[in-house]
Amino acid sequence: MSRKEADKTPAALRLRGETEAEEFNLTAAARARYFAVILGLLIAMAALVVWNINTGSVHISVGSIARILFLKEGDETQMGIVWQLRLPRIIAAAVLGGGLALSGFLMQTFFGNPIAGPFVLGISAGSKLIVAMVMIVALRFVSYVSSWMMVIAAFIGALIAMGFVLLAARSIRQMSMLLVAGIMISYICSAITEFLITFAKDSDIVNLHSWSQGSFSGTTWSNVTVFSIIVLASLVVVFFMSKPIGAYQMGESYAQSMGVNVKRFRVILILMSSLIAGCVTAFAGPISFVGIAVPHLVKMLLKTAKPIVVVPCCFFGGAVFCLFCDYIARTAFAPTELSISTVTAIFGAPVVIVMLVRRHGSRA
Repeated sequence: MSRKEADKTPAALRLRGETEAEEFNLTAAARARYFAVILGLLIAMAALVVWNINTGSVHISVGSIARILFLKEGDETQMGIVWQLRLPRIIAAAVLGGGLALSGFLMQTFFGNPIAGPFVLGISAGSKLIVAMVMIVALRFVSYVSSWMMVIAAFIGALIAMGFVLLAARSIRQMSMLLVAGIMISYICSAITEFLITFAKDSDIVNLHSWSQGSFSGTTWSNVTVFSIIVLASLVVVFFMSKPIGAYQMGESYAQSMGVNVKRFRVILILMSSLIAGCVTAFAGPISFVGIAVPHLVKMLLKTAKPIVVVPCCFFGGAVFCLFCDYIARTAFAPTELSISTVTAIFGAPVVIVMLVRRHGSRA
């Protein structure tokens, strides 16, 4: 009997029907939870957008915000503050924060490792190194470095750092040792960056220092256009990769049996995660723990790892997380502003610690 004929026997058909019914029932039971999580994240994001626009050295009422955004009417000073200062920064926090969480999810999928993330594995530090090099060298010959040049430089840096991480991962199987390797790569890249800054011009040092600490401030609408195209296009691509990602999570052998070209798929994962992480670093600097903490929080809320729901929720979750952290960075010690990476570490690091303790406890 051929394999096709065996698949059509009454027993095989009954087993397949039971499996499909079980999956349908599971989806029906979890549908309300998925909807509630997505709706909650969207409401939180909308509330944080209004909250961030409303708060600052100049207070703007909610009614004035609505008129400025939807009718483009109101006080000229307030319109300038909203459209030129606060709104681009808010969009940067939402889009880049969502992209960073998405990049972390892709890296965790690629390595099969819950602590994988662009900051911890040194990917952000690699992007920072090449961007700093371009800024220092290029500004000696030209007066302006375009956004696309920054993104390309950051992408190259991310790929170089990812290459070293992959070499380490081939011989390192323990989760803790991979973390140590990533931290060492990050230290090496940071040391080289500081060495380059030593020989930079004073004006370049000021720009590099504020950027290297991590911040969404100073975002322009031209920046918004560039990173929105890259991150949102990447989000769409990753979302349509949900099925092969789900198969890959079950193991390479299972993915191959489902028709996934594993070698090509792994290359795409590397390129997508590096592109997103590089884009975030180019415009906001290195930001810590978002790529690790947010995917775990999202999976905990959804109680599933299915990429078709985790991918959009990771993006919205990263947006909410960074909008909240950016609000804290702006207002906690106003008028002094904290670096965004400092705040994300305060809220993100405990999530990683709890996750590691739970995994260790479950294995004991």
